[in-house]
Amino acid sequence: MNTPENLKYTETHEWVGSAADGTLAVGITDHAQEVLGDIVFLELPQPGKRYAQGEACAVIESVKAASDIYMPVAGVVVAANEALAKSPEQVNADAYAAWMFRIKPDNAADSGSLMDAAAYAGHAAK
Repeated sequence: MNTPENLKYTETHEWVGSAADGTLAVGITDHAQEVLGDIVFLELPQPGKRYAQGEACAVIESVKAASDIYMPVAGVVVAANEALAKSPEQVNADAYAAWMFRIKPDNAADSGSLMDAAAYAGHAAK
């Protein structure tokens, strides 16, 4: 299982990457895309909308199932990857290059409560 060390992870299989401008990129993990199978549809959150931590904010559908994507920390969506919405199969090609949306967290320190790569690998192996 591929779990880059430079990212943080949620129990619901989202990855979170920090950008220099203080925003966070969010996508689903390699493990999640493997479990889902071929991704066929992605409904992304609208920029400008605020979400609470753990709130469902997007939907991903595969040939097997549909799943919610959850907000890793409270904040406002500042960008959605519309190119990915048009070609959702990119998630299967490289889950960590396929960011879905970017958020401006309400509190930057909140991402510190997310799992590191080792903790996520243990969680995903359950």
